[in-house]
Amino acid sequence: MEQHIVYSIAAILSLAILTFLWKDNPLYKFAEYLVVGVSAGYWVMLLYHTSAIPKLIEPMTRFINGTSTTVLDPLVLVPVFLGLLLFSRFIPKYAWISRIPMAYILGVGSGAAIPLLLQTWVIQQIYPTMAMFLPGHTVGIGEWIQTILILGGVICGIAYFFFSARHEGVLGAMSQAGIWTLMIGFGASFGYTVMSRISLLYGRLNFLVDDWARPLIHAIFR
Repeated sequence: MEQHIVYSIAAILSLAILTFLWKDNPLYKFAEYLVVGVSAGYWVMLLYHTSAIPKLIEPMTRFINGTSTTVLDPLVLVPVFLGLLLFSRFIPKYAWISRIPMAYILGVGSGAAIPLLLQTWVIQQIYPTMAMFLPGHTVGIGEWIQTILILGGVICGIAYFFFSARHEGVLGAMSQAGIWTLMIGFGASFGYTVMSRISLLYGRLNFLVDDWARPLIHAIFR
């Protein structure tokens, strides 16, 4: 019985979201706001239990109660202080103070993200175009053809964005090949995105028909 109630709530909310296909309406807005509110609440509680409790509350509690065998790290208080400064945003007179922790968050976030992005989107993308030419790397004819096509597509794609010279002759041909390479890449990415969205829609429709409507109809007319 409880499972039917949970499935019914999920189905009603799914149908409320799908009503946007008709037009923007109060049912859709209610479901949208509910998703945003639940997601915000979920992430707040998740961060509280995974960050605040193990990294701040528990160490300070053990230190205050005298059960901790180590000295309290003063660096634990730094994020607490910076977090409290964020709330100065609600006081117009002292709102400028919130820029200090925000600058720290953005700086640390950028410093952590930039090397990761370079590793993922630059180095790991360059490596396949050069791996076959490294000493001692033996591959078959199929991988050689694949690598040459990838390398050629990369070079031609870069040639298309080389605007310091007229796209004539060899450079013009390379830029035209670069356009085809870019369009194929964009088309494949777009097709992949569309198919992933369709798979999500199929899963939701499958839930509405097989997991909710069909058992409900059987239960009513049994």
